[in-house]
Amino acid sequence: MSEPTPPALDATALAAQLQHDPSAALATLIPIAQRGDVQAQFLLGQAGMEGRGTAQDPAAAVLWFERAANGGLGIAMNMLGRCHELGSGTAQNLELAAVWYRKAADSGLDWGMYNLANLLGTCRGVPRDEPAAFALYLRAAQLGHAKSMNLVGRCLEDGIGVAADPAAAPAWYLRSAEAGDFRGQASHASVLLAAGQVDAAAAWLARALAHGSPSFLAHLRPTLAGSPHAALRALVDPPSA
Repeated sequence: MSEPTPPALDATALAAQLQHDPSAALATLIPIAQRGDVQAQFLLGQAGMEGRGTAQDPAAAVLWFERAANGGLGIAMNMLGRCHELGSGTAQNLELAAVWYRKAADSGLDWGMYNLANLLGTCRGVPRDEPAAFALYLRAAQLGHAKSMNLVGRCLEDGIGVAADPAAAPAWYLRSAEAGDFRGQASHASVLLAAGQVDAAAAWLARALAHGSPSFLAHLRPTLAGSPHAALRALVDPPSA
């Protein structure tokens, strides 16, 4: 008599459990991952990388990402590329990062397209190829990838990898802003400022400030502090009561 088929892994529920009760999640994930389930392998990689429910162990995380990537999971291919790009849990290897990003992109993953485009556009690990980078940003943007939407707008505005079309850029900035990308929100705010819509620009910049990366904020805050518009200066130096 054959053994019963185990129930399908609820990766979404287990990912949530990793946030709230990581030890219990790991107890569920480990045997499933050892049986070859790529979603479980990927989640174990995340747990090891972040130190959730276990000691932080980037090297072990890379091994789990590699198993899941070799099993065909696009998001694991992307994470493995990220580890090679940053030298997290393994030696930095931009050429290998590009290989895995390309595999993730070919699997249809928007993040793989975005990350590969970044390497192609900056000549890291692969020869510079701005038209190929733009094509990847556009593919990812059409799948709903917010950061890629902003970069499609930037490429169109500046003519990077594509014929310049500044009139087409604002629509992409707006889409990126509405999708939640802080750089897209800043780009859209710049369009509004150029049109004299200072208050509307300030509202979008406030959203960008609320969740921007440290490097982004380090650049944006001084720019706002030196703005000729009081509404923008107030975003980083609110008037005292």
